[in-house]
Amino acid sequence: MSETRIRRAYELARERYAEQGVDAEAAMRAVDALPISIHCWQGDDVGGFERAGAELSGGGIQVTGNHPGKARDVPELRADIEAAARLCPGPKRLNLHAIYGEFGSAAVDRDRLEPAHFSGWIDWARERGLALDFNATLFSHPLAAEGFTLSHRDAGVREFWIEHARRARRVAAAMGRAQRSPCVHNLWIPDGSKDHPADRAGFRARLIESLDAVYAERHDPGELEDSVEGKLFGIGSEAFVVGSNDFYLGYAATRRLFLTLDMGHFHPTESVADKVSALLPFLPGLLLHVSRGVRWDSDHVVAQDEALTDLCRELARSSALSRVRMGLDYFDGSIDRVGAWAVGYRAARKALLAAFLEPRPALLEAEAAGDGFQRLALLENAKAAPWGAVWDEYCLRSSVPPDEALVAGVEAYARGVLAKRS
Repeated sequence: MSETRIRRAYELARERYAEQGVDAEAAMRAVDALPISIHCWQGDDVGGFERAGAELSGGGIQVTGNHPGKARDVPELRADIEAAARLCPGPKRLNLHAIYGEFGSAAVDRDRLEPAHFSGWIDWARERGLALDFNATLFSHPLAAEGFTLSHRDAGVREFWIEHARRARRVAAAMGRAQRSPCVHNLWIPDGSKDHPADRAGFRARLIESLDAVYAERHDPGELEDSVEGKLFGIGSEAFVVGSNDFYLGYAATRRLFLTLDMGHFHPTESVADKVSALLPFLPGLLLHVSRGVRWDSDHVVAQDEALTDLCRELARSSALSRVRMGLDYFDGSIDRVGAWAVGYRAARKALLAAFLEPRPALLEAEAAGDGFQRLALLENAKAAPWGAVWDEYCLRSSVPPDEALVAGVEAYARGVLAKRS
């Protein structure tokens, strides 16, 4: 579609939205108030670049597929991230896991992590105007092979992971200090058992003790924002997850931490959208991991489905949007990885834009009048509203391809770059 046609379609859409009391220009500005953090691990199937222990898959992480072109080192990963970012409109951040440091030829175990191992990432991000987020990596390691880390019965194993999490938070604080905006550090652990344990309380008591040791070290909130992430179940932890959502909800509320809501970490019939307004009054903030579970936490590439649409509506309606952080979290090795990044990011950004184009004043008026029919009709009409024309204009202003040119952009990079990787 030519620029002229995009502009013409947008003007017609803008007029139609104005008739409904919706300001399309204001909606695009509102969408730009919420950066989306791109996850580095889509680019190499959560492999990382450690020299020791990375071949072990302990901890419930499983990537499917073997599409050619996977990033094999940091320069290739950065190039792929840049290629994906060029296809994605709006403000972006980059989310790193601890296994993606630049460790050189030496084997650096997780309890020896230093900010210096990520200085290259900090410099690279600064040159591109990106802010960084960070995650401790408590999986794919010999000391995670039994399925327990911070709740392990062995005090030595627990202390190893406590030290790793401490050091990961120091790395995150260094990132926040360098970029002059808080780095979000998220903590997720794989701990759980395949069958029912005899002492659930014991595992959780040890986890509380370990977490308290991790968060005892204070950091400037202008440099670091801490979040904890629960889970419903995992591979090898089908019967019991130590750090369940209920557990971390209580922990985050009492320790004044952000709570991470991963869209794939709940029962398929459970609404993550409903949790936003229920949790924000009681927590410093929420970190939303945008994923797509199919029958289980399968981390499919994000699509603009009903769950994502409902979540973004709640964000657009929220009066506490400044306390919400959003990042992508999926890994699919069965398709072009750069394309997977672009499709998932754009789906999340599209859902946000459509949500901000909702006829909110009319909806509130109908609800206040007790007119359930009018409210339902307005919501249904919004689905067919010309938000796609606004999206094309948004892409044009962001200097990224419209939807119809996305495939060609991904394929051009695949031919020019990915096809040359053995």
